[in-house]
Amino acid sequence: MNQPVVVIGAGPVGLAAAAHLAERGVEFLVLESGPGVAAAIDEWRHVKLFSPWRYDIDSAARRLLEAADWIEPDLDALPTGGDLIDDYLAPLAKVLSGSIRYGSEVVAVTRVGYDRIRTAGRAGAPLLLRLADGEEILASAVIDAAGTWRRPNVLGASGIPARGEVEVADAIAHALPDVFGCDRERFVGRRTAVVGAGHSAATTLLELGELAEHEPGTEVVWVVRGTDQARTYGGGDSDELPARGALGSRLKALVQSGRVELVSSFRTESMARTADGRVALTAGNQQIVVDTVVNSTGFRPDLDMVSELRLDLDPILGSTRALAPLIDPNQHSCGTVPPHGVDELAHPEPGYFAVGAKSYGRAPTFLLATGYEQARSVVAALAGDWDAARDVQLNLPETGVCSSNLAYGGAANEAGGAGGCCGPTSPGIDASVSIEAPASRGLSTGISGGLLTVIEPEPSTQSGCCN
Repeated sequence: MNQPVVVIGAGPVGLAAAAHLAERGVEFLVLESGPGVAAAIDEWRHVKLFSPWRYDIDSAARRLLEAADWIEPDLDALPTGGDLIDDYLAPLAKVLSGSIRYGSEVVAVTRVGYDRIRTAGRAGAPLLLRLADGEEILASAVIDAAGTWRRPNVLGASGIPARGEVEVADAIAHALPDVFGCDRERFVGRRTAVVGAGHSAATTLLELGELAEHEPGTEVVWVVRGTDQARTYGGGDSDELPARGALGSRLKALVQSGRVELVSSFRTESMARTADGRVALTAGNQQIVVDTVVNSTGFRPDLDMVSELRLDLDPILGSTRALAPLIDPNQHSCGTVPPHGVDELAHPEPGYFAVGAKSYGRAPTFLLATGYEQARSVVAALAGDWDAARDVQLNLPETGVCSSNLAYGGAANEAGGAGGCCGPTSPGIDASVSIEAPASRGLSTGISGGLLTVIEPEPSTQSGCCN
């Protein structure tokens, strides 16, 4: 087929795929729905990653940038989302500019002349992408790096919106709000609930806790479904990324100080306006009344756009069936996911590959570095270099905590710390069944690309899953 390879998304992993395609001389086109490069990251540019630059830069991207006289940042420094864009992704996009289109939202991917049922001759037909404006583009293959940022999980504990959740949508803030910047007035002197047990929740809680220290009347409530926050508190000194380990330690201290009220075992069933215009979250006989709710419960992929493709999805996580056991959050943390590439990412639909955060479905264990290796492997396969495609390697920094079961009531180890990597699952939890993963949202490096490495909002907090 003479059509180009189409990459969906101009974020870190999408541009990494583009860089590898450029190196191999494969014709490609990058479609980005936003007005500029990494539009999703631009919404949390105030947040600092917990992964240093050395985990945030793709190998092929580095080679292209160095050929364009790019000045590499200090590899031991922790970039913000804005730094990631300004000092890396924007220069890379400039090098690749002739093959990137902005404001191009893909709403459907299918095969020309074939719905999901028809088989004969299917593999020989090009893939077809329809954009929001009705334009259609043909492709020889599609690398879907669209991420999950636009599809946050709901607050309802049963996987569907809580009763009344849609009606109080204006009181719900997206994850990682800019607490010290443009969103500050939303929180000053008010009571805020942060719902979720991942790094993005921790980041926001640290910022709100600092705000509460200086602004009278500012109250913070941390709402979680589980009973043990060891998974959120992390591995502390045993984390190979010091910033990530410090994030949990600082949050634990904040809770113990009383500046953040912890409400555990709370599974939101309904939400409603109160007589004074606030919002009440209800779970059984429990009720929490606040002014604003920050939804840090994680994300899920948009699978509607690829519903006419033949996908072999794990029924629990929504990743490929082959990848699911390698990223299961009941067994793995960001740093214990084993190497994987084109073979684990392939679907029955030839030529379609989801990479980056989207490839993980609802699992929050993604790191940028993982996404970069996925992109390299897939591009090598598309170029016919199967030896390189299957030579997948990952060297991820350990978190010091492995089993996500700790976030759902599992006991910490006897020494009182988070569970080691990788110990047995907690009593009473069936390891073969994935429980909804703790909220997280980082991009990885190395790493997220969904998001990225560690995340720490300026001026002083660190978080992000898992970068």
